[in-house]
Amino acid sequence: MDGKKQIYLAGPLFSKAERDFNLYLRDRLVEIGFSVFLPQEDGDDTISSRLEDRMKNIFMNDVKGIDESDIVLAVLDGGSDVDSGTAWEMGYAYAKGIPVLGLKTDFRTFGDEGIVNLMMEMSMDRLERDVEDILKVLEDYR
Repeated sequence: MDGKKQIYLAGPLFSKAERDFNLYLRDRLVEIGFSVFLPQEDGDDTISSRLEDRMKNIFMNDVKGIDESDIVLAVLDGGSDVDSGTAWEMGYAYAKGIPVLGLKTDFRTFGDEGIVNLMMEMSMDRLERDVEDILKVLEDYR
């Protein structure tokens, strides 16, 4: 092990824009000294793997990625509700006692009460609205 703390980067990955943002965020996290498990690259989630009926392997790789991580950083963009896979990853990490941090750059909110769904918001240690702000928060976790 290289001694770096690992971040599991949870978030939607179904459009090119989402995947590009995830890559950008991964690169920024690596720049400040973290290793990153990025499901779109490390979870073996490709069109060919889905066609080969390897969904269980993708699931198990992602679960292992969370289990081996020190922190989960959840990208919560995509409207007023959290991506369902991201929500599951957050809940799993929370149940395992792994710190969960949230990033929501999307200006749409979840009604008058908060930025995201109450259950998501309460399971996070921190929620930030800007990449630079979450990177500053992560400095305390290294």
